[in-house]
Amino acid sequence: MATAVYPGSFDPITYGHLDIIRRAAEVFDKVIVGVLKNQTKTPLFDFDERVEMIREVVKEFPNVEVVSFHGLLIEFTKKMNADVIVRGIRAVSDFEYELMMAQTNKQLNPEVETMFFATSAKYSFLSSSTVRELAMFDGDITPFVPDCVRERINAKIQANRA
Repeated sequence: MATAVYPGSFDPITYGHLDIIRRAAEVFDKVIVGVLKNQTKTPLFDFDERVEMIREVVKEFPNVEVVSFHGLLIEFTKKMNADVIVRGIRAVSDFEYELMMAQTNKQLNPEVETMFFATSAKYSFLSSSTVRELAMFDGDITPFVPDCVRERINAKIQANRA
């Protein structure tokens, strides 16, 4: 039984992320979406809000679980008894960084593989930061995130403006 971890900060989760989750769920017996508490970023949503949103949008996938973590990804992978780390690649620039991280993780634990999923062309430009910026300037983010996520983004931005 193969278990994969798909890590990220997911601030917010986008259709690009969901595309990778869906495809990974078709390949692996179990997919754990690892929500990283990244100390170097200032998120729009706090840790618990991100986990809650992701759980809401992945509930249609019976073999997907959402778990929060902090610290090293390779340690989290070991804790989850995962065999594979899933990473999405949007562009060649992503690949260089992701390859370096995959090689580092391989040095730390040779038993864990990294599998790269090429992002679907229609999401190749999409990032959480793009969605946040577009929403902050009152742009329409409907094509990029599920409705429940869009509503929470808009509410959060309105609350921050008040």
